[in-house]
Amino acid sequence: MPVEFELCPGRRIGGSNPCFIIAEIGQNHQGDTEIAKKMIRMAKDCGADCVKFQKSELEHRFTKRALERTYNSPHSWGNTYGAHKRHLEFSHEQYRELQQFSREVGIFFTASGMDEMAVEFLHAINVPFFKVASADTNNIPYLEKTAKKGRPMVISSGMQSMETMRCVYRTVKKHNPNFTILQCTSAYPLPTEHANLRIITEFQKEFPDIPIGYSGHEGGISVSVAAVALGAKVVERHVTLDKSWKGSDHAASLEPAELAALVREIRTVELALGSPLKQMLPCEASCHKKLGKSVVARKAVLKGTELTLDMLGVKVAEPQGIPPEKIFNLVGKKIRVDLQEDDTVTNDVIKE
Repeated sequence: MPVEFELCPGRRIGGSNPCFIIAEIGQNHQGDTEIAKKMIRMAKDCGADCVKFQKSELEHRFTKRALERTYNSPHSWGNTYGAHKRHLEFSHEQYRELQQFSREVGIFFTASGMDEMAVEFLHAINVPFFKVASADTNNIPYLEKTAKKGRPMVISSGMQSMETMRCVYRTVKKHNPNFTILQCTSAYPLPTEHANLRIITEFQKEFPDIPIGYSGHEGGISVSVAAVALGAKVVERHVTLDKSWKGSDHAASLEPAELAALVREIRTVELALGSPLKQMLPCEASCHKKLGKSVVARKAVLKGTELTLDMLGVKVAEPQGIPPEKIFNLVGKKIRVDLQEDDTVTNDVIKE
């Protein structure tokens, strides 16, 4: 199977396709659709490919006791965890409104389905792909039901072991070939030393027939750019309009200038990765003409002489001639003409 597929209509990932950049709005919209729309437009203006939200059907995601527990935090939007989450949860109609707004802006729109009923809703509104949050990555019944729906999947790997990720791969692959796994560490913000970007290359070895990506929660953009250099085909980062806002995700999010810089640097790295074919390039011609060295006569050599290594040297010469790496091939060859000291040894003076 090829390691690329269509993640969104007309947009493939993997292979030589550009890295797909997801701006994770999550719940950084503060429960306000107007702020959400500003964030969607900001993500588009910064060059992201997609905006992503988090959709929950709260009674299906949490137990009653979990929703009723007291939630005393500087980030709380209510006295209980349920009140807090309800403040941040958009209705189905609001999701449709934001989806339509994203279409008008010209950016892909999706969400993490944080429970099975949320996935059903996202399927009904025809999101291009399902995002599986790290908290559900080892939720095998959820994965099976989601995979069977046939939409592409982007699966984060925070809080999981390699053994679990093998199980995830087998579970999804059985029903759906079009998915990607993202290296992720679930800490907000993420200490740089725990980004563990080497897992990207381990995932590439373990799962060679799917694209691998990166979901980051670290400060700044350097780690995410490095992930692309290591082969990440999808990058997901939380975004915000203001890191000082109330909410636990804002501190680990990128403000507009940082998101724009991330997109710009990722595209620069992709350009710099270039070709795996090592050869002299046209852009090197002037440097080679000025500094490239050739085989020359170390001393005068008469026509018909059989060349020995002590007769030959390497210098910047005019005109240029046989390249230095071929000097040993000349030993034992005879020359057609007399050579003076420092004369360039060219192919036309060598007898075949």
